[in-house]
Amino acid sequence: MQALKVGYSKINITPPMGIGIMGYFIPRQADGVLDHLEAVAVAVNHGDTTALLVTVDNCGIVQEVSKYYREYITEKTGVPCENIFIQATHTHTGPFVALDSKDELISRYSEDLKYKLADVCAFALADLKPAKMGIANSKADKISFIRRYRMKDGSAQTNPGLNNPDVVAPIGNIDNTVGVIRFDRENATSVVMIHFANHPDCIGGNKISADWPGLTRRIFKNAVDNTECIVFNGAQGDVNHINPNPKDGDLNGMKVDFDGVVRGYQHAIHLGRVLTGSAMQVYDKVEYVDVDKIFCVQKVISLASNMPDDEEKLKVAHEYVQLHNSGRDDLIPYKDMMLTTVVAESLRMVRLENGPKEFTMPLSMIVIGEVAIFGIPGEPFTEVGRMMREDSGYKMVWSCCDANGKEGYFPTMDAYLEGGYEARTSNFKAGVAEKIVEEGKNILKEIKG
Repeated sequence: MQALKVGYSKINITPPMGIGIMGYFIPRQADGVLDHLEAVAVAVNHGDTTALLVTVDNCGIVQEVSKYYREYITEKTGVPCENIFIQATHTHTGPFVALDSKDELISRYSEDLKYKLADVCAFALADLKPAKMGIANSKADKISFIRRYRMKDGSAQTNPGLNNPDVVAPIGNIDNTVGVIRFDRENATSVVMIHFANHPDCIGGNKISADWPGLTRRIFKNAVDNTECIVFNGAQGDVNHINPNPKDGDLNGMKVDFDGVVRGYQHAIHLGRVLTGSAMQVYDKVEYVDVDKIFCVQKVISLASNMPDDEEKLKVAHEYVQLHNSGRDDLIPYKDMMLTTVVAESLRMVRLENGPKEFTMPLSMIVIGEVAIFGIPGEPFTEVGRMMREDSGYKMVWSCCDANGKEGYFPTMDAYLEGGYEARTSNFKAGVAEKIVEEGKNILKEIKG
């Protein structure tokens, strides 16, 4: 065994019933549990450096709250704040997290989560064992699809519906890569880290679920003896689970939801099974690699704000926000995903009417030997993951969404020119994705020296 040490822990973070569920622009309160939510922590140590990689079954935790949690974990464990990586898996069937919420259930849950995250990190540190690391990539076909489409009228639309005759072609290409990192530990269970990019919005409704990330963890653990599993979500801003042209049994276990999107719990299980199978294909054939150092870097960058610049459009936005906030979406002249797009865009315009002119946000990088795990505090497009891997100089680069923050969508430049839900609702001006890639690659170069 090498000088590398690895520890693992998980803890139940299922909220009380009645709590608000995050993920849509309609109110939802939890009235049941399909599967429990968890926080999962992997501690990695080499020499004087220890890092904590944590996933939380939640739609997203804004950077101020994430920082609050990480500072508390630092206080309790001694691990520096910049060495702590907290990713929300982005499940759309998890609770709101907001420390200043007027809703008592949300505020109490959010404060309690601080203690649970500190506990799971402390347990992972106590579990540190000598380990060796193996890496591999696999593929998972037919479970991830581009969700933005060019329409016959030249517009771009997100989730335009099944078998829509007005669809010309998808805008972009999926990345079906399944990344696998295997830690074999001395006299202890192995720990497997899986990375895949997709929106965990397979289920809908008012019942709590970790969606495919949590289901993958459980299915993999049950399928492979003496293993524990953690799942990281990738650059998923423009991809989801919806096959736009289903046939045969593609829609088994799914039904059309309120916004025209097909969803179903059984489909989330299907994704978990496919991802488990893909990871198992390479589990025994990983390439074992040396780990001579661990680097942890956090860099704060500034990004221009997507403030409204059209007074007429802003006036309409105020009208739509007023209707939406009063529960009268039926008076807004759109339906299904276009209604969601217009409401979200209007909320963005009103929110940013008076600034700020720019935002600051952290980029996080944990490098374990020749493996880089890049944390982006929002939802980057798939192309961001591809660009980060190109000519990186590392054996493996994982780009992870909603890490140490949830600041919105990071579309590519082309998406702003084309339009569509993600670009129209983003807090950031065009060029944000390319800026993130530039800064991320600079971090990797600096670590390489």
